[in-house]
Amino acid sequence: MRVKAAAKINLALDVTGKLPNGYHTIESVFQTVGLYDEVSVELTREGITLTCEVPEKFAQSDEIPCDERNIAYKTAKKFFEENGINSGCRIHIKKGIPSQAGMGGGSTDAAAVIYCLSELTGKSFSAPEKIGADVPFFLTGGTAYVEGIGEKIVPIADFSGKILVIAKGKEGVSTVEAYGAADALENPVHPDVQGLVKAISDNSDDVYGCIGNLFEGAICLDEVADIKAKMVSEGALAACMTGSGSAVFGIFDTHEKAEECADILEETGYFAEVCETVDKAFILVE
Repeated sequence: MRVKAAAKINLALDVTGKLPNGYHTIESVFQTVGLYDEVSVELTREGITLTCEVPEKFAQSDEIPCDERNIAYKTAKKFFEENGINSGCRIHIKKGIPSQAGMGGGSTDAAAVIYCLSELTGKSFSAPEKIGADVPFFLTGGTAYVEGIGEKIVPIADFSGKILVIAKGKEGVSTVEAYGAADALENPVHPDVQGLVKAISDNSDDVYGCIGNLFEGAICLDEVADIKAKMVSEGALAACMTGSGSAVFGIFDTHEKAEECADILEETGYFAEVCETVDKAFILVE
C-alpha cells in the first residue's frame, strides 16, 4: 500500500499543566493540512527494513533517522509483536514534511504504517498513543479539539479549504527544549482555545483573533518572528508558529496573495509552500 500522510498545524496551542510522570497536558485545536509524506508499506517474509527519500532542502537543516530509530520502524515492530505476526515489511518514506517543525511528520508516518498494516493484515493496533501523543489524531485527521497529553480527541466543525502558507527556517526546536522553556515562563500568554472552537463552529471571522501558541513566547526564535512579520505584511489574516516549533503558518483569503508571500519567503531563504487545510489524514495512492 502507498498513502500520502498529511501534516498538521495547531490553530491554537496551550500548556495547561504537568503530570507527575513528567508529561505535560495541553489544550489545542489540531488541523490536518495538505503537506504530505508519502509512505509505502509492503509485507515481506521476515524482518523490517526502512528507507527514506529526503529532499535536499530538508536534509541540509534537519536530520531524519532512516533506520530502526525512526518512529515508523518502531511502529511496525510493535504492530507485529502485538498481533503475533511473524512476517516483516518494507517501508519507504518520501519526505514532504519538514522535521523539527511542529507539524507531526514522524507521528503521521507512524499512523500511516498502522493504517497500511491494518489494511494489509486485517489486524488492529490497540494503543496508538503509546507510539506518540499525536498518533491517534493522525488516524482520523480533520479538525479536532485536543486535550490531555494529546490522546483526548474530539472532532469539531470542519475548517478545511482554508488557504495557507507554511514556512520554516533552518532553526529547529526539540520538544524537550520547548516544554522546558514553557515551564520557565513567568507571565505566559494563554491563547483562547475555547474561543477558537466556538468561532470555528460559528464560522466566524473571530477565528483569526483566537489563533495563538504559548510556545511562541517561550522560544522566541528570530526566524519565526521574521516569517510572521513577512506573512502579515503580505496580507495574512493570521500567522502563528505551530506545535513546539519551528514552522509558521499564515492564513490567506486568496491563492494569489499566498503565492506572492511564499515567493518572498523563498527568496529570503526559507522553505515555503502553499497548501490548504484538509479534512482527512490519508490519501490512498493508486
